[in-house]
Amino acid sequence: MKITFLGTAAMVPTRERNHPGVLLQYKKENILFDCGENIQRQLTINGFSSAKITKVLITHWHGDHSLGLPGLIQSMASHHYEKILEIFGPEQSKNFVERMISAFLLKEKIRYDVQEVNKVFYETDDFMLEATKVKHTSPCLAFAFIEKPKRKVNITYLKKYNLKNDPIIGKLQKGQDIIYKGKKIKAKDATTLIPGKKIVYITDTIYNEACIKAAKNADILICESTYTSNLKEKAHEYLHLTAREAAIIAKKAKAKKLVLTHFSQRYKNPSIFEKEAKQVFKNTILAKDFMTMEL
Repeated sequence: MKITFLGTAAMVPTRERNHPGVLLQYKKENILFDCGENIQRQLTINGFSSAKITKVLITHWHGDHSLGLPGLIQSMASHHYEKILEIFGPEQSKNFVERMISAFLLKEKIRYDVQEVNKVFYETDDFMLEATKVKHTSPCLAFAFIEKPKRKVNITYLKKYNLKNDPIIGKLQKGQDIIYKGKKIKAKDATTLIPGKKIVYITDTIYNEACIKAAKNADILICESTYTSNLKEKAHEYLHLTAREAAIIAKKAKAKKLVLTHFSQRYKNPSIFEKEAKQVFKNTILAKDFMTMEL
């Protein structure tokens, strides 16, 4: 699993920070969280082809989180994108996408499917995607990527049954007990359950309990911190979080690591965000464009 930060600015980009976008690579999935302006170029700079994107998750339809979508689709078409691009977002998403397609003459460029989602909206044998409604000036979602637990086979334990390199081991990995040469082997004895990873992405929102619910037990919480506490009133006026509030969410949710992003351009030294958040939640770092994390 690999996370790449493609854009870490707020509404106004800077020389160092692009509009929001986070790429999550997991097995055959390449999931893009938000699609700010210029994302297609950020992907190119990172050496990643837009044709590999499988899903786009839009938190809300403000321009800094979505205006990269027409350009991304244009790039995908030029790379002969053959899959169906799955686009997930809050209520009104179908309307917004259709308007973009019409405005930028993208009809029939690629095949796509738009779904307006809430709660668990996608699931495979390996992972699921979950949306939680948060509070912003337009319908907005927090997203969670939740990897399912895996069973690791205890080879030493199986040796006493002379069981190795047999397809029946696959049943044990699925948590199923088996009968092998007349002997019952229990999955709980022959395997160890390895917890999956949980990645949570929250932006934009004012502080509320839904954020804590979405971030519960996250291995990595990627969270907006548009302002520091000296501008708390402005943050609340525009329904955004301060760095301290992001840290409180991480602490109450019992997250393992907090990654701050979505910084207002007014701050010339972003270390102030980290300093403020660490007073509440020690394991905090600042995101920057093209930063990667591997799990």
